[in-house]
Amino acid sequence: MDIYLLPGLALITLVVVLILALRSKRKTDERRKSAETPKSALARDGDAHKKAP
Repeated sequence: MDIYLLPGLALITLVVVLILALRSKRKTDERRKSAETPKSALARDGDAHKKAP
């Protein structure tokens, strides 16, 4: 029983990290496609004089 504990916990951790990464990627892609999202001060078409929040 103990032989499966460490690999099992590692597998569960990897799956949780994968799910969180995919969720974050989806949110980032949606935000990037949104026209309402303000441009970054570092972007070519962004406001260079914009203050950081």
